[in-house]
Amino acid sequence: MLPEERLRQITERFEFLEAQLNAGAAPDRIGAISREYAELKPVVEEIAAWRDGRSDLVDARGMLADPEMRELAEDEVERLERAIPALEQRLRIALLPKDAADARPALIEIRPGTGGDEAALFAGDLLSMYRRYAEAQGWQFQLLDLTETELGGVKEAIARIEGEGVFARLKYESGVHRVQRVPETESGGRIHTSAATVAVLPEAEDVDIDVPAGDIRIDTMRASGAGGQHVNTTDSAVRITHLPTGIVVTSSEKSQHQNRANAMAVLRARLYDMERQRADAERAADRKSQVGSGDRSERIRTYNFPQGRMTDHRINLTLYSLDRVMAGDLTEIIDALVADDQAAKLAQQE
Repeated sequence: MLPEERLRQITERFEFLEAQLNAGAAPDRIGAISREYAELKPVVEEIAAWRDGRSDLVDARGMLADPEMRELAEDEVERLERAIPALEQRLRIALLPKDAADARPALIEIRPGTGGDEAALFAGDLLSMYRRYAEAQGWQFQLLDLTETELGGVKEAIARIEGEGVFARLKYESGVHRVQRVPETESGGRIHTSAATVAVLPEAEDVDIDVPAGDIRIDTMRASGAGGQHVNTTDSAVRITHLPTGIVVTSSEKSQHQNRANAMAVLRARLYDMERQRADAERAADRKSQVGSGDRSERIRTYNFPQGRMTDHRINLTLYSLDRVMAGDLTEIIDALVADDQAAKLAQQE
């Protein structure tokens, strides 16, 4: 049974927030009220749909006693009896606890793993894939740092992605991505296996992570790269070292001021992610979620180019549309990961 008291409390809270907005909330409160209102609105809509369905079913059953309406009522009862379980399932999903970071922008970090030059080239392919996916979603994609190899591969790439539900969708991408293909440098036509790692972090706010000035060392240096636009002849690149953890972050765009801001944003995100991982581990010491666990060492996906196949190993999903996937069409994959995660959370509540 659904928790009627909780449904009532949610609805009353939503109505209270709506009244506050209509009455003109104080300027210092309008932002927080608007965010909570927006979070509750889809839940309240699912509550209303479920309640309307149950009410309509009662009315339809009441019409069965009327000979003139009986046939129509039987059809309506049958339709509603099929629809209400689906409405209830949608409501249960809407009531699942939300990850507080889901609505935040995300930082995505991509690095080559095993495989040398081919791994670096694949890391570059992943960077392009996520950029195209972000563009297709109407999100803003900002490259914060990029170090390339002489062959045009990626040694390290860090990007910030902002838009509606960014972290909620991209958090499932963290892990090891494996590629199987014939490298351009391979004359014998042999298939090589290499890998790249992806880490997706929610952007941290100043109130989340306080980084005392004494905990960091900031160095400026001359930017370096493979050539072209990424070579900088001034000492504008910034490297920040977080002394307590040893985390090192660099940013090497043209503006030293912007590099400091970028590097601090990445450092805060990494520290915030460490704290989230620690808290998650404490809460879930006796279980491990199948999807979205954030285990960076887990091999999550294989991209097999000769067969045009992509396999996500966490949910045993295989698609023979690798060209579309590499072009940024990740919707089917992420939808499946979200659904699996929701199913696991629902099962834990039973």
